[in-house]
Amino acid sequence: MSIDNVIIVTHKTRLELLIERFNTKAQARFYIEHSGGRFEEYELEHDCIKKSLDEIQKLTNKHLKFKVIDRSFLPNFMFSASDSIVVLGQDGLVANTAKYAKGLPMIPVNPDPVRNDGVLLPFKVSSYEKGLLQLLEGKCGFSKVTMAEAKLNDGQSMLAFNDLFIGPSSHTSARYQLSYKQQSEQQSSSGIIVSTGAGSTGWLSSLLNMANGIYKSFDGKHANLDIKMDWNEKNLIFVVREPFKSQHSDIRICAGIISKSQPLNIESYMPMNGKIFSDGLEDDYLQFNAGSIAEIGIANESANIVLSQNNNS
Repeated sequence: MSIDNVIIVTHKTRLELLIERFNTKAQARFYIEHSGGRFEEYELEHDCIKKSLDEIQKLTNKHLKFKVIDRSFLPNFMFSASDSIVVLGQDGLVANTAKYAKGLPMIPVNPDPVRNDGVLLPFKVSSYEKGLLQLLEGKCGFSKVTMAEAKLNDGQSMLAFNDLFIGPSSHTSARYQLSYKQQSEQQSSSGIIVSTGAGSTGWLSSLLNMANGIYKSFDGKHANLDIKMDWNEKNLIFVVREPFKSQHSDIRICAGIISKSQPLNIESYMPMNGKIFSDGLEDDYLQFNAGSIAEIGIANESANIVLSQNNNS
């Protein structure tokens, strides 16, 4: 593996977003403090992240050329085969980056361990240089993460690290025909969630929590519906949200397992406002209106997360 460049992916801090919203730092401070919040917390978080970014740039510059980009540029950024990627941010930034990374090695770094859980961030700033050197020397391990893919009949496609959403762009009903395991039915729902193993502890788990909570509330017994998946598992889980039964819609197919040999097919019956997006990025989406047919399956491409020698289990 020949690596010539490092692309450092970051995102705007909460302080930077506040300043964009209120034009000045002083106005942002007034708004937060007037609402009873602690503006100092935003400043501390911002300073910590910027300090981490400065250190990552210094360490990278000792070994390779680098470029820093904001995640908003990811959909249009052209990675090259000789790039490696450093993701500096929260767990969600790893998911956002992976679907554009084309399988390139990613070193996720937690810039603020006090505030970030870091489930997808095996490196701290203090261990980053060691991880980079292990990658350059070919001595690192990789966690290969299975991704989902939505393919439309017009040739467009979208990858997902955690999950795909297929449904309406607002709080209305999605209308479509669902085909799965030689069964097909028209449905009306608030959308479909497709989860990878990496995303199974996120949106999918919240749906299971809701189902368990409803069952327990009305049945009085302990519900224990649970799904555990490994990140590299070659299966996806789909769940139909709030399916509605009527003369024109059915509820027989509410969930299932998607595999290489068993995709999920969905034909949109929505005249407008249908969309497919992944990993929570609603602004980066595929239109899914009447005439669109989507095949949901396992992507050929995997995400490659670099692990240090001490974290490769």
